[in-house]
Amino acid sequence: MTGPSLRGFAPVINGNVERLILGSFPSKASLAASQYYAHPRNQFWRLLSDLLGEPLTELSYPRRLQRVLAHRLGIWDVLHACDREGSGDAAIRNQKANRFTRLHRLAPRLTTIAFNGQAAGRYASEFAAAGFQTMVLPSSSPAHAGRSYQQKLAVWRAWWTVSSRPGGVQ
Repeated sequence: MTGPSLRGFAPVINGNVERLILGSFPSKASLAASQYYAHPRNQFWRLLSDLLGEPLTELSYPRRLQRVLAHRLGIWDVLHACDREGSGDAAIRNQKANRFTRLHRLAPRLTTIAFNGQAAGRYASEFAAAGFQTMVLPSSSPAHAGRSYQQKLAVWRAWWTVSSRPGGVQ
């Protein structure tokens, strides 16, 4: 029996990361580009640009990652591997979660984890049980159009603001 056919990316993380955004699994466009959130209609980089006050959408991918890490923010996905036709989370089969036991070693300052959408958010209770502050954010995916960009940004900003305070997100 063979394992999952698709593999995700390594985490964008270092020892200074205090907050982490976890998505579900890279889209076809992201896998093809070998970049997190590469689909042109995905609002992730636009949301982070507005959230961090940085022109991330105008930067090269390596520079974006440097700037994100400078804000003590990491990026990863809940899934390491899966089978999937297309890019939708509903099509994910034969999934394998990332080994999050490494998080404390990779990012000893990490306290807060946000989940980019409901599919990733299914893992929130596991992280909360491990002592992390968690919040499920509205998905940045173009497939999730139930909220306007401004509504999504308001929730992402609220998370960022609250997670900056002592005591953080509950």
